[in-house]
Amino acid sequence: MLKSKHIFVTLFLLTLSATISADTLTDRFTPGTQYYFSDFNPGQQPWKPGQHLNIEEVFKNYQYYMIVFGQDGKSITVNKYLRGNRQESENYLVLPDNSLQKK
Repeated sequence: MLKSKHIFVTLFLLTLSATISADTLTDRFTPGTQYYFSDFNPGQQPWKPGQHLNIEEVFKNYQYYMIVFGQDGKSITVNKYLRGNRQESENYLVLPDNSLQKK
């Protein structure tokens, strides 16, 4: 009986620490809101959006990316802009390990 309590407490603490340390995209970014970035690397593992740009910084750049995070927290839409004109749009799934998979 005592051994099973120790196992339960250990599992609880491990789960709690993993939950506390998990930094999801929805914790840092509001779903459905447009965010601007100077670069985008979908092959980065784990993927991190990078430095967020404000609107003034965006228009100073020749190339930039607008990323919209999905309502579910598991998808993103990436729009690439060149001289203010949208060049392409891609959709990605955010996998549990925070890597990206193209839809």
